[in-house]
Amino acid sequence: MSNKVSDASDLGARIAARLRGLRSEHGYSLDALATRSGVSRSAISMIERNETSPTAVVLERLATALDVPLASLFDSVSVTDPPTPVARRTDQPRWRDPQSGYVRRNVSPPNWPSPIRLVEVEFPAGATVSYDTAERDVVIHQQLWLLSGEIEVTVGDTTHALFLGDCLAMRVDRPITFRNVTSRKARYAVVIVSEPAAQRRSA
Repeated sequence: MSNKVSDASDLGARIAARLRGLRSEHGYSLDALATRSGVSRSAISMIERNETSPTAVVLERLATALDVPLASLFDSVSVTDPPTPVARRTDQPRWRDPQSGYVRRNVSPPNWPSPIRLVEVEFPAGATVSYDTAERDVVIHQQLWLLSGEIEVTVGDTTHALFLGDCLAMRVDRPITFRNVTSRKARYAVVIVSEPAAQRRSA
């Protein structure tokens, strides 16, 4: 795989298979997942058949309903190759949001047994993405480290202006909006950790 944005059909197939697998694990019908996520039954069915290119906002709604981080929807479902602790940069899948144009790279080794995930994001000038994120049964922590450019991140009712080298810690349990109000691209890394329900602390 090259450093270009991964072939849309390949990643679409991966997302489709991962979504079907997670829905099956939870025992949700299409109707049940539609009710939980606010994404229509027909839209979910089309995603699972790889007949449409879902936006990041839609995928986040599905991830919230399935109690997983958004990044996990890009995991490989292949069981033919054993997990490896190394993910070469040329093999790291890159996906472009069809709505905002932002590009995310899943950096972490696929299917490695760890609660930690690393994601790299290239955020275009003038782009905005708003997630209607809600609390999950599993607590998800994120830390965003800005590597270039400037962005604004609104978590709930609080807006944070981030500049080169700044790091923002957040829990993914409320609406989050990312904005690039500048005229140049921003790039940042995200560290994601899922906290098992048994370790969840009362807020």
